[in-house]
Amino acid sequence: MRALTCNDYGSPEYLTIEEWDDPLPGDKEILFDVRAAGLNFADVLIIAGKYQVQTPTQFIPGNEAAGIVTAVGKDVTRFSVGDRIIGALRGGAFAEKAVVEEDLAIPLPEEMGFEQGAAYSIAYGTSYHALKQGANLKPGETVLVLGAAGGVGNTAVEIAKAMGGTVIAAASTDEKLAFAKEAGADETINYYDMPLKETVKEMTGGKGVDVVYDPVGGDLAEQALRATGWQGRYLVVGFASGDIPKFPANLTLLKEARIVGVWWGPWAARHTDEMLANMQELQTMVANGKVRPRVTRAFALDEVVGAFRLITERRELGKVVLTID
Repeated sequence: MRALTCNDYGSPEYLTIEEWDDPLPGDKEILFDVRAAGLNFADVLIIAGKYQVQTPTQFIPGNEAAGIVTAVGKDVTRFSVGDRIIGALRGGAFAEKAVVEEDLAIPLPEEMGFEQGAAYSIAYGTSYHALKQGANLKPGETVLVLGAAGGVGNTAVEIAKAMGGTVIAAASTDEKLAFAKEAGADETINYYDMPLKETVKEMTGGKGVDVVYDPVGGDLAEQALRATGWQGRYLVVGFASGDIPKFPANLTLLKEARIVGVWWGPWAARHTDEMLANMQELQTMVANGKVRPRVTRAFALDEVVGAFRLITERRELGKVVLTID
């Protein structure tokens, strides 16, 4: 099979397309033909060797994909050959074939094509877990979403609205804010033109927000934490800016605020039943039209450099995927 290959840590431009032996499923694993694979900022860090957990080279990157089941292990009970599937993988998605653990796989809903399915598991799984288990978001609460037009942030806008929240979307351009507005944002902030904390306070009548969803980090992080209200929850989702923020601890004391880390993959592996329940609830939201994976660009395997450039330069709107024939 053909697969994008990382032979040495570095930029995505050094990935090569190489021939690999077809993978074989273990007893509780599923082999599927990959039709589309989702790109995430975490992939950039993994390829560069800068992620929280390093993957030894040589490897096939990519952690989410959608396709058609071609073989199942002897202990697999929920899937059969020919099923359409979405998989959250531990690497290996950027290839013609991939293997996924049954516990980290869900059926591809009838309402979705393969490209939408490839944009679904990690981004939507992360955002729903963050807002449900991490923030315990209640209807009527206010959520500030940073990076609100990106592949993860845009899902947080949709899900927070579906959960009954009021959403303030923050992004760096008016084009991105318009995209977030289309996803359901109630208010928008261009944080290059407007002071984040002061604008949030004004929008909330001085109260501050109940929840901050932050996949960006960097200089905006402390401003966003200062924009929380009493017993606010600050969700640390990622660091797309490239900078890991440091917070004055007294900010949490003064508001009884909580800083909550969100890492969906390890949580899903440890809490499979909860994860599957979350995904079922998300599928209901999809069927009811409350959320819709928004794929704006699709690239072939040999166009991966251009695909990743959209992400590293933070120019993507919604989700970017690779399509595999």
